[in-house]
Amino acid sequence: MGRGILLTSNLPQLQNLIKRDPVAYKEEFLQQWNHYNSIRQIFRINPDEQAQHYRELVSFIAQVSTCYPKETAEFPTQISSLLLESYGILSPDTRKCLVQNLVMLRNKDVITSIELLKSLFPLLPRTSSSALRTYIRKTILSDIKVANQKSQNHKLNRAVQAMLFGMVERGMGGEVIGDKGKLRASQGPTNSREGANTDEAMWAVVLTKELWRKGVWNDAKSVSIVAQGCFHPVTKVQSAALHFFLGSEEEDDESDEEENVDLKGLHHRREVNKKTRSADKKLRKQLKVAKKKLHNKEPSSPNFSAIQLLHDPQTFGEKLYDMLNSYDKRFSLDHKILIMQLLSRVMGSHKLCVLGFYTYIVKYLFYKQLRVPSILVALAQSVHDLTPPDAVTPVIRKLSQEFVHPGVASEVIAAGINAIREVSRRQPWAMEEDLLGDLIEYRKSKDKSVTAAARGLLRLYREVNPSMLKRRERGKEASMGLAGGSQPLPYGHSAEAAVDIEGLSLLEDHLQKLREEDGVSLDGEGEDDWNGWDVESDSGSDSDSEEEWINVNDDDDNDLVITDSEDEGDEKKKQGESLEDESTRISTLAQTKILTPADFALLNDLRMKAAVKAVETTGGSKAKRKLAALEASQKARNDEQTHDEFISENDILGPRKKAKADYAERMASIQKGREGREKFGSRKGKQNKATPSSSTNREKARNKPIMMILSSGAVRGKKKASLRDKQQKLRAHIDKAKKSGK
Repeated sequence: MGRGILLTSNLPQLQNLIKRDPVAYKEEFLQQWNHYNSIRQIFRINPDEQAQHYRELVSFIAQVSTCYPKETAEFPTQISSLLLESYGILSPDTRKCLVQNLVMLRNKDVITSIELLKSLFPLLPRTSSSALRTYIRKTILSDIKVANQKSQNHKLNRAVQAMLFGMVERGMGGEVIGDKGKLRASQGPTNSREGANTDEAMWAVVLTKELWRKGVWNDAKSVSIVAQGCFHPVTKVQSAALHFFLGSEEEDDESDEEENVDLKGLHHRREVNKKTRSADKKLRKQLKVAKKKLHNKEPSSPNFSAIQLLHDPQTFGEKLYDMLNSYDKRFSLDHKILIMQLLSRVMGSHKLCVLGFYTYIVKYLFYKQLRVPSILVALAQSVHDLTPPDAVTPVIRKLSQEFVHPGVASEVIAAGINAIREVSRRQPWAMEEDLLGDLIEYRKSKDKSVTAAARGLLRLYREVNPSMLKRRERGKEASMGLAGGSQPLPYGHSAEAAVDIEGLSLLEDHLQKLREEDGVSLDGEGEDDWNGWDVESDSGSDSDSEEEWINVNDDDDNDLVITDSEDEGDEKKKQGESLEDESTRISTLAQTKILTPADFALLNDLRMKAAVKAVETTGGSKAKRKLAALEASQKARNDEQTHDEFISENDILGPRKKAKADYAERMASIQKGREGREKFGSRKGKQNKATPSSSTNREKARNKPIMMILSSGAVRGKKKASLRDKQQKLRAHIDKAKKSGK
């Protein structure tokens, strides 16, 4: 075959030859490269002309670009610029071909990930083909995931996060579009540019959420991108960003296909395909796995780590409240509840005070209000121990007036008392004494849910503030505590003034020891620090020597009775005093170093170790009490996130009686119980056989009553048979048995 044929009509074979020997076929490649440049100029003017030939040339050059890197240096830029500038007039096949070849160049390391992503990000909102959009999305996610697989690629992450943040930022200047009434009908953007900005912001939020869910990104910058989306003018973008923090987002179609099992498809394939035992066994196994997944599916939980990584949560909460208050009539109730839930969780996690929120939420505290349990949950979560009681007291009064009175159902009363209990658990001083007495009287109600709610409120105030209860309602332990003089501190008061962080001297000594072991204890310090350290060491040695001479006096020798037991007691006493002096020494570490959460975690461990050592050394009751207090505080910190931070609607509604099901619910329950079970009917005849058939006459005769058989002709004929007939039948039976081998 001549080379001329290769140049004109057989690009795949020329591609194969070039990969084997690039130097020998460089001239042929340059001819194809010049041909590509001429076709490209024509294609830019008229994309419909020679589109097929242009796609073939692009695929050919992309395949052999690694063989001639200098000649094809501008090739990726040409493809990218053509996609970005002329995307709207290109045919679907050309778009797909260009995108695939651009991804191929990235796989061959011809271009970097940043260059690829700069070309793919603008295409997502402009792509109308679902297949191409899915391909671009998976390519972006997989490229970022692979880049961060071994270690964090900070350069790529910063570049991508900057692009995503810019995609969200470009649409922030528009007018807020609601999702209620007439505004919902005209929700679309006014021009194509605003529509592109809206889609860009939506894709930025979706990609960030997906990377967070896969564990690729878990830093504060990715949280800032989604936090910016919470204030986007378009409600759809807001809702996606709010669901990210609330942890209640709907699963994507792709994740559903990966994780969930298509039960209808399994049954359909079983009906169509050949019936075999192995297929039945496989189907039962798949159905069992699907049922187990559905049973073990965990409920959605708030994205606590993302809420903790918010930058300036006070400003974030105030902006959420301003948006909620300013556009109250533009948002639907469901969207407003989403904003209220996120605002309340941010307030509860970071202990923020957005006092206008309590004034705003009062207008929704009616028992006939739609989705009122979710609103009550948001109210309870927003309260914490630093919330001023004066701001919460009107809310509790409103709850008691609307939910707790004889004119409503028992479920409403139970929900109201439970909501008041959750609010009071976080801020006990917001309750009024007279109102508390009235609410506790509901413990005598005949309804179980109301009784449980009132008793829960009574138990709460027996623990936190029994002085607000009447004497007969305080209980034994609370009465003994009040008699002993233990009183809860009012709001804003503390037991003692904070002088130093407890145990900080232990952390200072530990860090100093680490520096000395590494040999860098004094390298980074100045002369002033040297002098100060020398002075402190001299003064410390003098003071120690003086204290030793003072403690060892000649006058006290005559008064001491020296025994082994007392020597041991003195040693233990001195060790206990030294440990106590070490713990009470005021440290200056906080003045020279900003303590991080890791430092505080290390500080807690050091305090625990010091307490254990004190118990082992001295064995005194004071050291044991201190160790028990540290263990209790550590357990409380571990349980705080799961128990105190977030509550559910079941905590508000309380235990409820099962309501009587209507006809539709009963029929649905019946049909659900029949799934995977054999049909009702007789077990006789055809159901027990491989092939459908009725019972035989022999089976029917076997089941006839004995009296009918005795009077039948066959039985009477046997009785009247002659001796000759009986002998013939017996001989025939014996011969038949011998032939059958019995």
